[in-house]
Amino acid sequence: MIWLQIQTNQFSNPGVSTVLFFGTLGMLVLAIGLVVFIVFHQRRVIRYQMQLQKMEEEQQKILLNASIRWQEEERQRIAADLHDDAGPLLATARLYLNENLFKQDINTQLQSIYNAKQIIDDTIQLIRNISHSLMPPTLKNFGLESAINDLFQKISGTGSINASCRFHDYRQRLRPEQELLIFRVVQELVNNILKHSNSSFIHLTQNYNEDKFYLRLHHDGRGITQQDFEKMNKSSLGLGLKNIQSRMKVLHGSINFEKDLSQTYYKVTMEVPFEVEVVS
Repeated sequence: MIWLQIQTNQFSNPGVSTVLFFGTLGMLVLAIGLVVFIVFHQRRVIRYQMQLQKMEEEQQKILLNASIRWQEEERQRIAADLHDDAGPLLATARLYLNENLFKQDINTQLQSIYNAKQIIDDTIQLIRNISHSLMPPTLKNFGLESAINDLFQKISGTGSINASCRFHDYRQRLRPEQELLIFRVVQELVNNILKHSNSSFIHLTQNYNEDKFYLRLHHDGRGITQQDFEKMNKSSLGLGLKNIQSRMKVLHGSINFEKDLSQTYYKVTMEVPFEVEVVS
């Protein structure tokens, strides 16, 4: 009875009621504030995710456009070679083999046939060169290691830069499509180094690690970092770098540009899933 009376007196006390009221009100305000914060935070996260998705979609569009431009440039180059070189050659050969040829004397006929044959041989060589530019014969017949070795030997042969490469464990060839794309990326990287870096050496190494194929390209000239690479890919400049990124995307691989910790050279690392050539 005494305890009940004390409790009743406490609740009947205006000061205690005021404290309980404001305490409850404060907790309610705090709860509402927390809910509002969570709602706004979620909205901000959703907006950020939408912006990130939009940026990724724009990046995909840029890479797709770069890939399309690259393919279109290849088509235009081939069309120009065929139109400007092969076309006139075949037209000239046709002149030697016109319908009046049988009316001419035997010596003239033989000379015309010989001239036409020479022109046709030149045309065949031209078409062979175009075919080699699409798929280098060394790459097709002997694989990526031989093709890159051949490329670097030609560069070193100029005497302007020391180019070397070493394949540590290239025991089994990749799929032909992979090798061609990787070779094109290496060509583009080397071309950029030769044009812009003023390097004294280029060195390439290869190895495997946990079903991943790695190529690392080192040089001691001016280079770019990954931040520079990503920035250029988002701009309207650097079509060659966009071609590299689009090819790496087709390969389901990644590429990383960095400056070595020693600050003496730049390094580019390519990582590609290891998919061996299937021999039927």
